Amino acid sequence: MSHRDDYEPGVPSWIDTIQPDPDAAMAFYGALFGWEFAGPGPMGYSVARLHGRDVAGIGSPPPAGSAPPPAWNTYVSVESADGIAETVRSAGGAVLIEPFDVLPAGRLAVLADPAGAAFGAWEPRQRAGAQLVNEPGAWAMSHLDSPDPDAAAAFYGAVFGWTTEAFGEGAGAVTMFRLPGYVGGEPHQPVSREVVATMSAMREDGTPGWNVHFWDHDVDATVAKAAELGGSVVAAPFDTPLTRIAVLADPHGAAFAISNVPG
Repeated sequence: MSHRDDYEPGVPSWIDTIQPDPDAAMAFYGALFGWEFAGPGPMGYSVARLHGRDVAGIGSPPPAGSAPPPAWNTYVSVESADGIAETVRSAGGAVLIEPFDVLPAGRLAVLADPAGAAFGAWEPRQRAGAQLVNEPGAWAMSHLDSPDPDAAAAFYGAVFGWTTEAFGEGAGAVTMFRLPGYVGGEPHQPVSREVVATMSAMREDGTPGWNVHFWDHDVDATVAKAAELGGSVVAAPFDTPLTRIAVLADPHGAAFAISNVPG
């Protein structure tokens, strides 16, 4: 399942980061993950590729107006960006950017849940989403930090049909978002293949938001390399019951996690 050619509605399908200096970002991630880039295309958007398959996007902020701080963004595949925008409003969320065409790739809306965590809705046309996942240097999962996990579960259930399942205990406990009937992930993974995302309660000093996890072959070595490339360590490598994880930030401050399952 590492190669993906399409995504069902309700499944996270794409990630990108909007950067003030896309060339510097491409140099950082290219050296860190071995990405190559196609583009830039419309609006200065370049597509990162690994083993010849699309894995992520790096773009420029709009020419006018203020841009938010650089971050990694998650997009969920939908049948209709316009329809899901109305559903989000009805469920108590917000439409940050009204649906618009990104031709010929698809149609996009930028939304937020009731706590303010932003995410994208992607109505695919020519581009379905990431073509390679769950491999070193590729996207593995997106994770929501929420101040009110119960309210978030109700919201995403109403919008995408996600259900929740508790996983783990103590400090390592997380909530799994599941899309009933979906089969993704890898056959040998320790959690249900219906899982499409994860969630945990936000720290008191945290900010609500979605963040991305990349699969990695050697977390400790990648942490050291990121520092050499001008990135920073947000959370040093640590172990959970299943994985070894670290949280990094690129030179412009966009945070992301890397993880693997120790052998």
